[in-house]
Amino acid sequence: MFRLPGTYRAQGDTSLLAETVRRREVVVGSRVLDVGTGGGALALAAVRAGARSVTAVDLSMRSVLSARVNALLHRVPLEVRRGDLFTPVRGRPFDVVLANPPYVPAETERLPRHGPGRSWDAGRDGRAVIDRICAEVASVLVPGGRLLMVHSVLAGEERTLELLRGRGFEATVVARADEPFGPVMRARQAALRARGLLEPGQAHEELVVIEARAVAAPSNAGGGFESVA
Repeated sequence: MFRLPGTYRAQGDTSLLAETVRRREVVVGSRVLDVGTGGGALALAAVRAGARSVTAVDLSMRSVLSARVNALLHRVPLEVRRGDLFTPVRGRPFDVVLANPPYVPAETERLPRHGPGRSWDAGRDGRAVIDRICAEVASVLVPGGRLLMVHSVLAGEERTLELLRGRGFEATVVARADEPFGPVMRARQAALRARGLLEPGQAHEELVVIEARAVAAPSNAGGGFESVA
């Protein structure tokens, strides 16, 4: 995969979500949105898994350019847009939304505006972007549409399930995997251990894929669509 400097390098979380998409066959014939696409790895995986169409969105221009280059190199039809989460596709209906958001707990609530840290820093509880996705995803999903999102249990899987269920989704964990700490987590081990987020000697984190199906009119969803095409 081609990626410009500063673009998120696909790792175990990307692989876990891509494999879950393939195994569950949820994107076959579907209109798919990959939000926070990075270099486009998940978007390309969705095309290969049989999606009818795939749109990828990222706030980073370097990520957008990387995803467009990868689409050309791999000869796959992929629409790539730049913008903040769902803003670039507001008003468009999707059957499936894929998300691998930033989820690493940071020392401050302040989110980076530039640089690679924007791909992983997510506030002190790791939920700054996860919570926004939970709150806003219904605005682009058709009834019966699905969100598949991967994140670390350090960011609170039960909280994610609670938020999605409170907005009219059927939500459950459909995949789990242990992932060895990468460079970012290794650099933050001491700080996260001091906050009680890691056990002594812990060198792995558990990743989860949460699938949420829109089965009811969500509260404060900011829109929605009437039928699945």
